[in-house]
Amino acid sequence: MKIGFIGLGTMGSGMAANLQKSGFSLVVNDLNQQSASRLISAGAIWAPTPREVAAQSDVILSSLPGPAEVEVVALGEDGLIHGMRVGSAYFDLSTSSPTLIRKIAAEFLKHGVHALDAPVSGGPAGAVSGKLAVWVGGDRDTFETFRHVLDGFSDAPFHVGPVGAGSVAKLVHNCMGYIATAGLAEVFSLGVKAGVEPLAIWEAVRQGAMGRRGMFERVVDQFLVNQYEPAAFALRLAHKDMTLATNLGRELKVPMRLANLALEEMTEALNRGWGARDSRSMMLLQNERAGVEIAVDPARIQAVLEKSAAS
Repeated sequence: MKIGFIGLGTMGSGMAANLQKSGFSLVVNDLNQQSASRLISAGAIWAPTPREVAAQSDVILSSLPGPAEVEVVALGEDGLIHGMRVGSAYFDLSTSSPTLIRKIAAEFLKHGVHALDAPVSGGPAGAVSGKLAVWVGGDRDTFETFRHVLDGFSDAPFHVGPVGAGSVAKLVHNCMGYIATAGLAEVFSLGVKAGVEPLAIWEAVRQGAMGRRGMFERVVDQFLVNQYEPAAFALRLAHKDMTLATNLGRELKVPMRLANLALEEMTEALNRGWGARDSRSMMLLQNERAGVEIAVDPARIQAVLEKSAAS
């Protein structure tokens, strides 16, 4: 079986490498051929266009920045649709639009090919380690047929429902995270302005229900230490995810007041020129409005974590 893989960025390169380690033969493509050099050295075949990837592959995976790129790769002039064989399948691993993948799936089905959305969660570290969730929407039999391929780069592939369902699950997951980010900034600034020391309020609140579920741990890496570079996940990409989620809400006439408020925060941060900084840099806007400054010594945070682990 030959696996086509398109998009060899931070996420895609790790997933493709794990597929090679799992014994699959790869046909690869990216806008930057240099990004495929290690895979090619390990035996992957380079194809200059998505169409040519499709012509040589039994199943194609793509990991791309967003809907515009997915549409070009799938349906463009040199897109997959012009090269895929009957019985092959396409899994898009990108965080993209449920509406778009449904459009792509309908077009592919006319050619006897199933297209499924399969966004992943686990970040760059998970892409390298294989500790990734994959949320799949689309034909269940096709999912089962090619599940062993998904197992080649992830440890938790899950069939969510019909085509588009995987993307909905990913947008719900990501949207929740970004709404929580904006909410954390608001409540932290309130607590600090009310006179509580930042580390003390963090140490106290993390013992509550939200803290025990892990959500509160997210403020450690950027917010508490006031460090937003290098980005764990860039603001420009987070802004794209939130735009997709709020667009979906509009399509379905679902009120998303806090999500739209969070998106406004992200837009303002983007307009400050922070697109390449970490997505949580938008939290600085609330600190600015509240007139507080939070920058805890990382050694103090580590001491709290070690104390908690020992208890």
